This record gives sequence, C-alpha cells and structure tokens, in this order.
Amino acid sequence: MSVYVGNLSYEVTEDSLNAVFAEYGSVKRVQLPTDRETGRLRGFGFVEMGTDAEETAAIEALDGAEWMGRGLKVNKAKPREDRSSFNDGRRSYGGRNRY
Repeated sequence: MSVYVGNLSYEVTEDSLNAVFAEYGSVKRVQLPTDRETGRLRGFGFVEMGTDAEETAAIEALDGAEWMGRGLKVNKAKPREDRSSFNDGRRSYGGRNRY
C-alpha cells in the first residue's frame, strides 16, 4: 500500500510529509529519493499507508492540492520496473541497434 507523491517542494522533509498524510490514517513509512550526484531531493516521494482505505482517502484528498506552494500529484504507486531486463540487456543508441 504505497502512494506516489509528485511535484514536491525541494524543502519538504520526511516529517512534514508524514504529518500531512497522517491526517488520513496511519503512515508506515515515508521515502524521499535523492539525486546520487548532488544529494538534492528529486521532487517526489512515496508514502506507505496502513490500509487501502487510508491510501484511497489520502489520494482523493491530496491529489491536486496545493502544499508548500506546489500542486501535488498523488496516486497509487506503480511497482518498480526491473531495469536489468530492459531491452534484453542490450543498449540502444540513437534509436538504432549497434550490434
């Protein structure tokens, strides 16, 4: 039960995001990915809620809502894709295969 939260301010903290979602139920975990090179927040995050009903309530209330000067994009998180199987492990450059 994970919710994707996009268009976040770069000033957001895990605690502040937790507080917003806690209004709609129990928050199990908050993740705010950072850029590998700069360490800066990437502008999106994930919130794991306790139940499907809590997740749905948070999505319905917060999608499109303005928070910290930004219009939030909130929806059910999609499973992470396995990057190792992308294009059968081959890389494609410039739209054509170089094999």
